[in-house]
Amino acid sequence: MTDSTVRGTCDPRFGPVADAFQALHEAGLDQGSACAVYWQGELLVDLWAGSRNREGLPWERDTLVNIFSVSKAVTAICVQLAVDMGLLALERPVTYYWPEYGVAGKRNTRVQWLLNHRAGQPALKTPMPAEALYDWERMTATLAAEQPWWEPGTRHGYHMISYGWLVGEVFRRALGISVGRFLREEVAGPLGLDLHLGVADSDLYRIARLRPADGPPQAGRVGLYQHVMDQPHSVTAAALTNPITITTGGNTREWQQAELPAVNMHATARALATLFGKISGDEGVLSAAARRRCQQEESRGPDPVLLTPTRFGPGFMLQQLGDPEAELGPGAGAFGHPGAGGALALADPDRHLGFAYTMNRMGPHVLVDPRPRRLLAAVYQCLEAVT
Repeated sequence: MTDSTVRGTCDPRFGPVADAFQALHEAGLDQGSACAVYWQGELLVDLWAGSRNREGLPWERDTLVNIFSVSKAVTAICVQLAVDMGLLALERPVTYYWPEYGVAGKRNTRVQWLLNHRAGQPALKTPMPAEALYDWERMTATLAAEQPWWEPGTRHGYHMISYGWLVGEVFRRALGISVGRFLREEVAGPLGLDLHLGVADSDLYRIARLRPADGPPQAGRVGLYQHVMDQPHSVTAAALTNPITITTGGNTREWQQAELPAVNMHATARALATLFGKISGDEGVLSAAARRRCQQEESRGPDPVLLTPTRFGPGFMLQQLGDPEAELGPGAGAFGHPGAGGALALADPDRHLGFAYTMNRMGPHVLVDPRPRRLLAAVYQCLEAVT
């Protein structure tokens, strides 16, 4: 039986957040999870509870867990830092950094489109074997050679995992190092964050084991797996199943130690809330211009991959007020990213707020899971009371 005792620290002003977190565990909605809130320069909520595997090993303060597509937003932060450093320009064509990419109708694709899901390559067309997922050179070479699903720049569609190879390869060629190394040396290391892209041998024991969702993934009223079965040659099917290890590898050592910048970072909620809190204000991590870029809408509307409306900036999912499954709290300027299964991290610059929720019991919701929605509601309730 999972222990529902909540551990950690919580500023008294944010007591309702601790109550909401406790309620998730008492209701059996979480197996193991963590929640953190960084507000106005301070980490004020840092909570964890439950177990990190089926044997009941307790979730600890330093437990890591796969954050899936929250990784995209962290990768985008690395990109914005590189732009601030003058090492990367988003308006340039991809071929400026990656000449081989300019074939099969992709010559005019801009770096910016790789981030905002307008590059027209949300999935690979070439059937790939399972082991290819971890072969960086093979995957990037295949993407460079392929014709896009639609004319780049004309529409958007969620680049579920290809985002990582596309953005990551441009990043590697521009800076000479991988996103994972940059994250260690320029972000996680200097800021003291427990945040990893490619987990070291010495840290593998800290990783929580993922528990599959009780039902198939849902996007609004559309079952993604049902769509895949009904339309096996669709772009959604390719995004979810090519290669098949996209959806089956999460608990393997190969997955945990690979660098897949779109989907396989491992972190604590504390690290994510701190990072997103710092970029939400003037704390010397991102420039004011970079922060404004993060909030700028670049893609919006029906998404042919996720089969539900989405709204993106340069690598970040943006606020969609009025859509409960996509809302990032009530902050109009909030940006961040959900991760498959329920993880969520966001920044709200209007309130100098960073929030994060991580878990190992996967939920079926494609965008924002009801569990972090409950926690966010409590966070903003507290903010209203103290401001």
